[in-house]
Amino acid sequence: MRIRFHFRWIPFVVMLLLVALGVSLAQWQQRRGDEKVARAARLAAGNQAAPLALTAAPMLPTDAQVIEYRRVTVTGHFVPAWTVYLDNRPYKGQAGFHVLTPFQIDGSQMHVLVAQGWLPRNNAERTRIPDYATPTGTVTISGIARLNAGHVMELGTAPALTPHAIVQNADIAQLAQASGLVLQPFILEQTVDGATAPASSQLPVRDWPAPDLGADKHRGYAFQWYALALMAFLFFVFTGFRRANKQP
Repeated sequence: MRIRFHFRWIPFVVMLLLVALGVSLAQWQQRRGDEKVARAARLAAGNQAAPLALTAAPMLPTDAQVIEYRRVTVTGHFVPAWTVYLDNRPYKGQAGFHVLTPFQIDGSQMHVLVAQGWLPRNNAERTRIPDYATPTGTVTISGIARLNAGHVMELGTAPALTPHAIVQNADIAQLAQASGLVLQPFILEQTVDGATAPASSQLPVRDWPAPDLGADKHRGYAFQWYALALMAFLFFVFTGFRRANKQP
């Protein structure tokens, strides 16, 4: 008995499209997974490396990518006049703000944007910021270098940045343009305060969330998309043989 195959153009084109889609999405998920693996490696290396003493020498964005997740120390003073508050930053189920304050590097006009920590929202008066302590004078602070402060979904047009504004998102370039300050191209998530705050003051919470890695999740998605591509091909072949061999 001769085995025959019934070829049809429309199922063939559909199969090719599904295979191409599956392979393309699988490769995209693989790249995402590889990026997460590389990020995890940078995080581990940053934790093991000695703290980097930040100077006033301007950095390029590529330099900031190299030092992301690195521990950094810097000496200077805060510029609280240009503090802004990032809204919709919950912590352990409680609504609140992240506090962003420029920090002028000692002996220069260069600044670095410091995420001082998290503050709870006043549910009765949404725009009221709790009292908290920002050190005055020259201090040395430490933290972790991050490329940005994170981004939350925002509807409509973002308002212009102003001193002490409550906003959904703020990036370094926006704050530099609005304030006229020269800023390094990364944010410092503060972890250690070199100054001793008064016992009665409230310090922002500095329990920063770990980066979302999840490389295995992307590998799992890649496997599913490869499986879809393979199933589309096998279904085309199976139905071709079945139709052909059913014919008299």
